[in-house]
Amino acid sequence: MKEGLKGVKNNGISGNFFELGLYRMIDVNTISLVVIGLGASFLGTLAGGAGFITVPAMMLTGIPIQTSIATNKFSSGIAAASSVFYLLHHKQMKAMSIICIFLLAFSGGIGGALLTAHLQEKTMNVLAFFLLCAALAVNLKNKKWDSNPESQQYSINKRNIYFPILIAAYDGGFGPGSSTFSILYFMKNNSSYIKAAQLTRVLIFGSCAGGFIVFYQTGFIQWPYAIAMAIGSTVGSQMGIMILPKIRTKTAKYLINLMICLLIAQTFIKII
Repeated sequence: MKEGLKGVKNNGISGNFFELGLYRMIDVNTISLVVIGLGASFLGTLAGGAGFITVPAMMLTGIPIQTSIATNKFSSGIAAASSVFYLLHHKQMKAMSIICIFLLAFSGGIGGALLTAHLQEKTMNVLAFFLLCAALAVNLKNKKWDSNPESQQYSINKRNIYFPILIAAYDGGFGPGSSTFSILYFMKNNSSYIKAAQLTRVLIFGSCAGGFIVFYQTGFIQWPYAIAMAIGSTVGSQMGIMILPKIRTKTAKYLINLMICLLIAQTFIKII
C-alpha cells in the first residue's frame, strides 16, 4: 500500500515537472520571440533593418536592453550563417569570397562591440541618424537600380577593404541599418541587388559572430530567449534568401527606401 502511494506521488511529481518544463518552453515570450525573429529576419534579408524590429520588440516583452542586443547578435548571426550555408550548397557564392568577407567582418564586429562599450546610446543614435540620412540620399541618386547591372564576383582589394570593416564594426556594436548600408555598399561596387543582398548575409554573419563574443563575456545573454529568437530568425532568413531572386528591382528599391525612412524616424525619436 505504501509502495503504491509512493508510486502515485512520484508520478505526480514527474507529471508536474514535465508540465512546468513544457510551459516554460512554450510561454508567451518564447512564442513571441520566434514570430518576431521570423518576420524581422525575412525583411532584413531583403532590405535590412531587422534590428529596427527585433530590439524594440524584445524590450516591449520586458527584456532588458543589454539582453536584447546580445540576443539579437546571436540570433542574427545564426540566421545569417544558415543563409551562407544555403548559398554555398547551391553554389551561388565562392568559398574564398565568403571566407575573406567573414574574416574582415568578424574583426570589425569585435572592434565595434568593444568600442560601443565606452559610448553612450544617444551618441550612437546621433551617428546612426546622420548615416541613415546619407544612405537615403545616396540610394535615391543611385542609377544602378535603373541600369540593373549584371552580377559580378566581388573581390577585396586595398581600395575597398575598409568599408566592410567599418560596416561590420557598426553592426557588431550597434546595428540599426547595417544590412541596408551593406547592400548599398556592394551595389556601389558593381554588384546587382541580388548579389549585394547575398554578400550582406556573409558580412552580417561575421560581424554578429564577432560582436556576440564580446557581448557573451558581459553575461547578458539568456539562452532561452536567444534560442527562440534564433529559430525564428533562421526560418525567416531561409525564406528571404529563397524569395530574393523573385523580387523585382523596383520593388527592392522602394522597400529599402521605406526601411531607411523608418530607421531615420526611430533614431530621431530616440535622440529627442
